[in-house]
Amino acid sequence: MNNGRMAESPVRMFKYLLLKTIYTISDVDVVERSRYDMSFKYFLEMIPEEEVINSSSLTKFRKLRLKDTDLLDLLINKTVSIAVEKGIIRSKSIIVDATHMLSRSNPFSAIEVLRERSKLLRKAVYLFDEEWKENMPQKNIDNDLEKELAYCKELEQRIENEPTISSIPGVKEKLNLLKETIEDTQENFILSKDTDARIGHKSADSSFFGYKTHIAMTEERIITAAVVTSGEKGDGPELTKLLQMSQENGIDVDTIIGDTAYSGKENLKITTEQNIKIVARLNPSITQGTRKDEDKFDYNKDADMFVCPAGHMALKKARQGTKNIGKNQAVTYYFDTDKCKTCPLKEGCYKEGAKTKTYSLTIKSDLHQEQTVFQETDYYKEKSKHRYKIEAKNSELKNIHGYDRAISYGISNMQMQGALAIFAVNLKRIIKLTE
Repeated sequence: MNNGRMAESPVRMFKYLLLKTIYTISDVDVVERSRYDMSFKYFLEMIPEEEVINSSSLTKFRKLRLKDTDLLDLLINKTVSIAVEKGIIRSKSIIVDATHMLSRSNPFSAIEVLRERSKLLRKAVYLFDEEWKENMPQKNIDNDLEKELAYCKELEQRIENEPTISSIPGVKEKLNLLKETIEDTQENFILSKDTDARIGHKSADSSFFGYKTHIAMTEERIITAAVVTSGEKGDGPELTKLLQMSQENGIDVDTIIGDTAYSGKENLKITTEQNIKIVARLNPSITQGTRKDEDKFDYNKDADMFVCPAGHMALKKARQGTKNIGKNQAVTYYFDTDKCKTCPLKEGCYKEGAKTKTYSLTIKSDLHQEQTVFQETDYYKEKSKHRYKIEAKNSELKNIHGYDRAISYGISNMQMQGALAIFAVNLKRIIKLTE
């Protein structure tokens, strides 16, 4: 009698995943290597002749059993508690930074997708009536999203108004696909198999499609907290989460070391209340003033520009006012109004018909004045020398553990991948320091 496969130990299944992460190999390859590699069998607590699992079991365990588990925080908490117990962590500083990971799938521009969908629709129509070519609207030849949307809507209406054509199953299928694409384009501008990934900016001239992992790490190079977000999110707003998670994981923090993205007014305010120093170079244009949370724009320190809540980066900036004369100076950021016109968040942000969309910030702030004085102290200069350590850690995650690209789709899978990679690097660091 066959009752199916025997149950596998969850601990052993997790060890398979850990080996997969350490050696950057697939589910199939980690299982195959466990068949003959005695070091793998020893780690998995298997006798030499013991049979390995089916690779599909590992895939299902990874995708289904761990899906609703907060694995990222759980594994970081475990490694940090081991490090604290062994007396490895002695500093009271955390170093913060964000690293980007590419999505598993490549994005297509909205115009490319619209043109492909409209092309499929036209082809489906011509299969039944080639004379319809004369009834089609004139194609858009400009690289203008708004004009392409207008063309697609006109094409949709013309075919819908002709029931003899639109009722044909092959045509109707392509017509519905174009309709859905028009709606998705107006909402997201990017279409991809990875619906959670977004476009982020590494600099003013370069971008990526994927995710960001925001990391906090001690001076001993033990990661104490991590938050995975989509690629367009700013670095600065994640600081409070990283600080809180590090504290909950048992780290006593008196100093935070980071770059200019973390010296925003809200971060300075929160850390000042807890008597925590921020060793981060000040950018005077970061202050958010009295705006509501939903109106806030994120500062991208790599591009030295602000990004709107929809994820679009400013095109340029200009300083207004005269220093030390009259009112405080302000920095004004200018955005692309063509994107604003079709943006789903334009209500209350963009005024219909406006030729420009700007975002202005007052430079001067009492908290920033205090931070300016702090930047000149010996303590600040000494602590800032430790920031390079997190760049090296990001490099280790990417180049050794394959954390430069997602191995699956969706932010939950990205969090799982991050959990295993960070768990691996923390264990390696703990072993090295205890030796």
